[in-house]
Amino acid sequence: MTMNIESPVSTRSLNIVSVDYGAIKQRQQAMWASGDFSIIGNTLQIVGETLCEAAELDAGSKVLDVACGNGNAALAAAHRFCHVVGLDYVPELLARAKERAAAERLSIELVEGDAEQLPFPTASFDATLSTFGVMFAPDQARAARELVRVTKPGGKIALASWTPEGFIGRMLVAVSKHVPPPPGVASPVYWGNEERLRELFPSVKKLSFNRRFFVFRYESAKHMIDVFRTYYGPTFKAFGALDVERQARLGLDLHELAEQFRTASQTKSLAIPAEYLEVVIDV
Repeated sequence: MTMNIESPVSTRSLNIVSVDYGAIKQRQQAMWASGDFSIIGNTLQIVGETLCEAAELDAGSKVLDVACGNGNAALAAAHRFCHVVGLDYVPELLARAKERAAAERLSIELVEGDAEQLPFPTASFDATLSTFGVMFAPDQARAARELVRVTKPGGKIALASWTPEGFIGRMLVAVSKHVPPPPGVASPVYWGNEERLRELFPSVKKLSFNRRFFVFRYESAKHMIDVFRTYYGPTFKAFGALDVERQARLGLDLHELAEQFRTASQTKSLAIPAEYLEVVIDV
């Protein structure tokens, strides 16, 4: 898992080490194919809809959803009568996106591919999107360059990424304490930091930031942990890598974290506001 999360402000001070990105991506593919991310991913549909509104997508425009997963941003763009391509390197997630598109009678092209090597000509798309997807690419600078490359001059890139301070950022920190990430790879939640995004996109015309919240809703903290350890790749793999005693410790850490983020008014169930950074980039 690619989750090195400490002081996510700038990567300029990171020590340069040799990183086998190919091997890391193979492990990532296996991670995201495990469990069934769509069970959690489907609940995040509102983020895709909100991101498309922020990007002000024009009907008829050509849109790419990078690391589309089960298709949230791709479906949202199709709802707005765009011509949509969804790309992911996990076939199991593309299958879920295909099922959803068929159920909604939406025409979406789905392509298996790598966010760091997008299989499209330069300036192919009017808008390029990603919701909690491209942030997990291990070679962040290369992924950012690819987003810019395939977007037409005058077009937009719109991203939604978990912040380091928010619930999911903190949850990934908790997991990484029990299952350390590979050395030399920057944290995915760097994408949820304004300074880091300015480093990743130095030549664009404008970056517009907006911090938003998605509220996770579960019956209890135990229910939340059961869902994440069963369906969410990073926690599914983490629990599977630990013995029973260490699984219990990780479960306790996640329970305490959930209680810290619990909405005060929620006494019968659990509501967790999870912060994410929305950025719209004018290319």
